[in-house]
Amino acid sequence: MSLIREIPPTAGWPIKTKSLVPHLFKRLSKGLLEEDFKKYLNAPSALLTCSGTAAFYLILESIKKISGKKTVIIPAFVCPLIPLAIKRAGLKIRPCDINQDNFDFNINKLRKICAEDNDILAILAVHLAGIPLDLEPIQKIAKENNIFIIEDCAQSLGAEYRDKKTGSIGEFSFFSLCRGKGLTIYEGGLAITNQSEYARILENTAKEIMHADILSETLKIAELFAYSIFYRPALFWFAFRLPQIFWQICNNPVKAMGEYFEINFPVHKISSFRGYIGHLDFPRLSKEIDKQREQAAFYLKALKDLPGVKPIAELPHTKASYPYLSIIFETPERRNSALGIFKDSGLGVSQVYLRAIADYDYLKGIIPEADCEQARRIAQQTITLSTSSFLGKPELRKIIDRLKKHQGKIW
Repeated sequence: MSLIREIPPTAGWPIKTKSLVPHLFKRLSKGLLEEDFKKYLNAPSALLTCSGTAAFYLILESIKKISGKKTVIIPAFVCPLIPLAIKRAGLKIRPCDINQDNFDFNINKLRKICAEDNDILAILAVHLAGIPLDLEPIQKIAKENNIFIIEDCAQSLGAEYRDKKTGSIGEFSFFSLCRGKGLTIYEGGLAITNQSEYARILENTAKEIMHADILSETLKIAELFAYSIFYRPALFWFAFRLPQIFWQICNNPVKAMGEYFEINFPVHKISSFRGYIGHLDFPRLSKEIDKQREQAAFYLKALKDLPGVKPIAELPHTKASYPYLSIIFETPERRNSALGIFKDSGLGVSQVYLRAIADYDYLKGIIPEADCEQARRIAQQTITLSTSSFLGKPELRKIIDRLKKHQGKIW
C-alpha cells in the first residue's frame, strides 16, 4: 500500500467528474430528488435542504408551531451538530443514556424521563451506523406521553425496521446527503414528514427560513467537483488525512475528527444542478447498500469468535445499511492499543464520535449535566471498520489479521 493511499472511513459513493459536467449548464427540472424520497418512503412531503442539520432545524421550527412543549430528548452519544440545531431553534436539550452494547436508548431511562417531564416535545431516534433502533418501545412511550418521534436517518438511508424503511416510521425524519454518507451532493439533506396534516406546515416553514444563497451554492458545486476528483484512495489522503494530521499536531482532537461546529450553520436553498445529480444517483441505492452489507458480513463472520471484541450489529428484525461497522473492546486501553496498530495504515479504521455529547467542552453551555455513563463507555471503547467499496478482499483480510494478532497478544 502506498504511504499516502487512504481508504475513506465510511462507505461514501464515488462520483465521476464526467457524470457532472454534461448537466452543469443545462436547464434542469427541480424537485426530482424530493420525489424520489417521497416515493421511496411513501411520504407526503420531502424537502431538499443544504444539510442534514438544516433539515433537522427545519423540522424543529415546524413542530414548534404544533406544540408548545420545549424539550427534545437526544441520545447521549450523537453528532455535536444535533444540540446546536436544537439550541438554535430555541428549544431545550435532554440527553438520555444508551445501552452498554449498542446505540439504542436505555429504554428504562427514556421512560423515566418522559414520565417525569411533561415538557417533552420530541424524541430524536438516531439510527447510528446505519443500524435501526428498536422503535416499538420508543413509539409506545411517545404515544403514551403525546410526544413526536423524529428519526435521524443521516447514516441510515437504505436501512429497514420490521420491513419499513427508516425515515418512514416517525412523524418526522431527516436524511443527510453529505460527503461520505452514501448518496451525496457533497452537502445536503432531506426533511420528511410522514403525516399529511403536517406537510403544509413543513413547507411553509421552509419558505420562511430557506432562502437563495448564490455564493454558498456556487461553492458547494465547486466542492462537489473536488469530491469527484479526491474521493478515491490515491488522493483521499490529501483531502482527509493531511488536515487531520495538522489538527493532531495542534493538539486539537475534536477538529482532527471533524467534530467542531458552529451554531450559525447554513440554511439555504439547493441548486437544481445538485438536486438533479442526487436524482441521477438515487437508483444506485440498492446495489450500494448490498455492497456495504457484504463488507460488514465479512467482518462479522471473521470477528465472530474473536475474544475481547463485540461488533454492534443489526437486530434480527432489522436490516442495517452499515456505512461502517463498530466494534467494542473490553477496556479503553485495549481500544486505544487497537487504534495504535492502525495509525497511518490507510485502511479506514476510525472512531464514531470522540466523546459522549455532554463531554465536548465547546458544548458545555448548551448541554445540561446528564447521566452518560454508557455513552462514555462506547466513545472510549469502540473503533469503526470501513465498509467502503474501495476495500478489496486482501485489505479486508489485512484488517482482520491485524485485529486477531492484536487480540492474540492480549489474550
